[in-house]
Amino acid sequence: MTDTQVAPTLEQAGDTTGTASATHSVFNPATGLRIAEVPAGTAADVDRAVAVARSAFTSWGRTTPAHRAGLLLRAASVVEGAAEELALLESRNTGKPLGLAREDIAGCVDTLQFMAGAVRSQQSLAAGEYVEGRTSMILREPVGVVGAITPWNYPLLMAAWKLGPILAAGNTCVLKPSESTPLSTLRFAELLEDVLPAGVLTIVTGDGVVGAALAAHPDIALISLTGSVRSGRAVAEVAAASLKRVHLELGGKAPVLVFADADLDAAADGIAFAGFGNSGQDCGAACRVLVEASVHDDLVERLITRAESLVVGDPAEGDHIEMGPLVTAAHRDRVLGFLDRALGEGVRAAAGGGAPDREGFFVQPTVLVDIPAYAECVREEIFGPVVTVETFTDEDAAVAAANGTAYGLSGSVWTENARRAADLPGRLDFGTVWVNDHLAFATEMPWGGFKSSGYGRDLSAYALDDYSRTKHVMVNRTR
Repeated sequence: MTDTQVAPTLEQAGDTTGTASATHSVFNPATGLRIAEVPAGTAADVDRAVAVARSAFTSWGRTTPAHRAGLLLRAASVVEGAAEELALLESRNTGKPLGLAREDIAGCVDTLQFMAGAVRSQQSLAAGEYVEGRTSMILREPVGVVGAITPWNYPLLMAAWKLGPILAAGNTCVLKPSESTPLSTLRFAELLEDVLPAGVLTIVTGDGVVGAALAAHPDIALISLTGSVRSGRAVAEVAAASLKRVHLELGGKAPVLVFADADLDAAADGIAFAGFGNSGQDCGAACRVLVEASVHDDLVERLITRAESLVVGDPAEGDHIEMGPLVTAAHRDRVLGFLDRALGEGVRAAAGGGAPDREGFFVQPTVLVDIPAYAECVREEIFGPVVTVETFTDEDAAVAAANGTAYGLSGSVWTENARRAADLPGRLDFGTVWVNDHLAFATEMPWGGFKSSGYGRDLSAYALDDYSRTKHVMVNRTR
């Protein structure tokens, strides 16, 4: 069953033709029904898109920051004007509650607005005479054509996180959205056709064939991916052949350290919000709780209450829905596989633990306890509405357990102790550490990880650094 047909492979200055004859089906994960078909792009489509982007770069890369900022502000205004349309489309394609989808669109607007201002106020080393008789200065330049690969969990928000600094810095972009959730990105490109010059932004839909072609393309100067560790490794390996720059925001397994002196109600609220929000499909999700043993039972009781009180359902039922389905049937089955293996290891589901009996790709909000050391469920990223709870007995043990992971994206500390609140973030090996909070973002602050969580920064002025290059110019005044 389908009630929408989406045709374009390429969104570039009205050119929506591609070479692909095959298509990908797009589903509403809350119902399991097909809602669209999009072309499965080919390497030939990537070649065409890159050629268009390279041609556009010759003029776009020479525009002033003020000019680019003006167009980004216009783009932000267009997105803001279409916010409800985009939120409805995002909710339907991803299964996320409408309220969360609206927040995503607001985040897109804010990102575009911020980058428009940030590109006009970049800082650099002062020009001056660092060698006698010679004046040195720093030029900041765009890198060229950037290939961007965005994930399925925050389709349009992650596109904005990439496109804002990419375009602000003067680059052009060929962007591949996830084949599972391309609809909002395609509509975004349509809305900006009259705002951005032809070729500045080109969309190619498709699967890993398109991503690999972007990573390998000799005219792509930088490849930027938000996705799994496996995808990041594959892209980096292919990109290495041409020594192109790589920007990776990958997975996470965020530890949540809850000390006995913490406000347990606030901690439980924060874990429920950041562990079950977006159905747990968030690389920074509060998925691995480490709680001081003396308050373990008290915190688990609170988490059970919150998990069992969540209103789970199809977001189309209304704004009261707090948690929707997982994005695809395959991903639901992957999460259920993690749960089956955990229960087989002796882990106990204090809440949830399976799939509800209904249409769509749903998994119950789940709290896992009684976890053996080094169990898979606390080592690997499940990426679903699953929160694990372990215990610790002292601060050093908590820090060691938190850092004992291959991931390094984010974590949080919950305590009323001022010394601990000030000291522990510096001891935790993660790109973002919250204190008495989790998954709170500011566009002015960078987002990115360490270790297997990747490298490079989204948001903030640091993202502009990632998508630009510096050139030293020295003038000999004695000649």
